[in-house]
Amino acid sequence: MLSILVIIVLSYLAGSIPTSIIISKFFFGFDIREKGSGNAGGTNAFRIMGWKTGLFVMLIDLSKGVLATYLISQIRIDGLNLPVVIVQIIAGISAVTGHIWTVFAGFKGGKGVGTAAGMLLVLYPVSFIICLSIFFLVLLITRYVSVSSMSATVSLPIVLLALHQFFGRPFSFPLFILALIMAVLIVFTHRSNIQRLMNGSENRIKKIL
Repeated sequence: MLSILVIIVLSYLAGSIPTSIIISKFFFGFDIREKGSGNAGGTNAFRIMGWKTGLFVMLIDLSKGVLATYLISQIRIDGLNLPVVIVQIIAGISAVTGHIWTVFAGFKGGKGVGTAAGMLLVLYPVSFIICLSIFFLVLLITRYVSVSSMSATVSLPIVLLALHQFFGRPFSFPLFILALIMAVLIVFTHRSNIQRLMNGSENRIKKIL
């Protein structure tokens, strides 16, 4: 039990590192929360600081998910009779939670996409590659980072089923449930973006390449 508590706390703190806030203040001279949508995540970083900086922010956020899911999940202080994948999922979700509700920025962080992607990279690399491809394809077509993020996340449960049904990949029920939870959570965190999309005020990134 102590191991799980330590894993949850450390994973949450790792996910809570406010990447876009740090970069915007130290390299651009402003607080990202005072620009664009006011969100401290990769989507707003793409919009305000350009695609290169936005991509860098998302890569760092992704690394937080990898750190929690791959490394922090291995901490053992006492006996832990849980499957490894369950412990990894707990660590990953804790990191995503920290990213969305960061203790270092008044519990107002990003949308959780990058950190969730890092978790997926550890848990199921093939599905990560497919969802990442979906993200960039939708981004090239629409130039909406929010639409790309939601499309990639919502497609994950479908990708997992397709890999099992058509390519014989092992099916992990815990991972499928996680995919459903993450799809709902990411759409929830993008609710303001959805509203702006509906009224036509959502901004596109100016250029991709």
